[in-house]
Amino acid sequence: MTETLGEGTSPLARPNLMIFGAIILAGAALGAGFGALVRRHRYGIGENLFWGMSYGVFWWVLGRLTLLPLIMTGAFSWDLSAAQASFPELVALLVHGSLTGLLLALIEVPLVITKVPSWGTLGRGTLVGLSGAWFLGKLLESQKHLVPMGAMIPGVSDARQELAAWVVVFLIGATAGVFYAVLYPTATAGAGVSAVRGVAYGFIWWVLGALTLLPLISGQGVGWSLDHVRVEFPTLPAFILFGSLVTLLFGLLGGIVRILLAEDFYAPRTEGPAIQAIRALGQGAAAGVAGGAVFTAVMVQIGFLPQVASLVGSGSARTGLVIHFVIGLLIGMSYGLLFRRQSFDLSSALGWGLAYGFLWWVLGTLTLMPVFLGLAPQWDAAAVAGAFPALIGHLGYGACLGLIFYLLEARDRPWWLSRSESEAARIAQRQDQILSSAPAIWVLIAMIALLLPVLLGAGL
Repeated sequence: MTETLGEGTSPLARPNLMIFGAIILAGAALGAGFGALVRRHRYGIGENLFWGMSYGVFWWVLGRLTLLPLIMTGAFSWDLSAAQASFPELVALLVHGSLTGLLLALIEVPLVITKVPSWGTLGRGTLVGLSGAWFLGKLLESQKHLVPMGAMIPGVSDARQELAAWVVVFLIGATAGVFYAVLYPTATAGAGVSAVRGVAYGFIWWVLGALTLLPLISGQGVGWSLDHVRVEFPTLPAFILFGSLVTLLFGLLGGIVRILLAEDFYAPRTEGPAIQAIRALGQGAAAGVAGGAVFTAVMVQIGFLPQVASLVGSGSARTGLVIHFVIGLLIGMSYGLLFRRQSFDLSSALGWGLAYGFLWWVLGTLTLMPVFLGLAPQWDAAAVAGAFPALIGHLGYGACLGLIFYLLEARDRPWWLSRSESEAARIAQRQDQILSSAPAIWVLIAMIALLLPVLLGAGL
């Protein structure tokens, strides 16, 4: 009988065992590579989480779309159909990278001992998470995706689906708030950095909640297929705005002055924070006008200026141009206030500017503008794909905004510091930023901005 079982099962068992072993070896190799990547970086749970997600995106491009097809077929798989077919692997690698980063951080015993958040910090996280959950629920309700979330819970009657959905949303919010308090118990980032970090954090919870946990609870299995993601895509902007709100409120409750007027890294200063804020507003306004000029070329090309003019009841392209520059100036002023002393070289200026431009594409083009015109936010995959030219314009605006603001800000140097001292301080802060998760967040947001609208919008 043993021989019979062995003969009957070995043809199937051996391939399964080989596949399982190959997966384990590949996971170990990826983990070793990640450890080598972050060995010189600042260890922290939050830092490793975002580096892990960016690492997953990197291996999806290098491994799944490049090396694996090259080995198997002798050609790259860089076409749209291949990328769409491998979308589940992208989500899987994002999850794998996140877990790898978290576990590697938890292995660092000194980190766990010295950075355990206090009960007050956890309470602050719970409070901001619940506040963000109410906001998230309202956004999902506007897209008619709130009740379907409750319908995914087994055993819930039709009459209680909305109540069940709100319970799920508040559980997600409270968990996200507490988890962020664990990730960054002593975060000192300014409001702009917090908002950009929240974009990536909201994306994490979209993958974890809408694509993974809820489908699993409903018995459907993980919702990583392209079809399921297209159905859930209208919830992504809601989670992105939810993440930004949670991170902003968490920092705000930790110290309003520290968040809105980030501390200078220079030695004693004679100017008060109000003078510095006014200067940042002026520099941001100038950078915003310059960025608006770059964005104008895209607006004219796609015929978007008359739609902007409709915000004030006009259909004139000239009126739209004026409003466009006013909006660009105001966004630039907000950038100057929120990102003051956060860019230490051209690369960080470009990273923060691109990320801020993407945030305003979600908040402005997809959300506020339709609302001001009496419509619901335009978050479905088809609408997002149609707004892709505007996304390119926002990214160009953000890049120009960040670079010009950096050049204007870099001209200021306290008179009591020599040029060498000023440069040394700037280099030290730049090195510290590179060792944080900031570059990983820039990469992750670039992936969200450029990859998802193309993959999910094609063929609709």
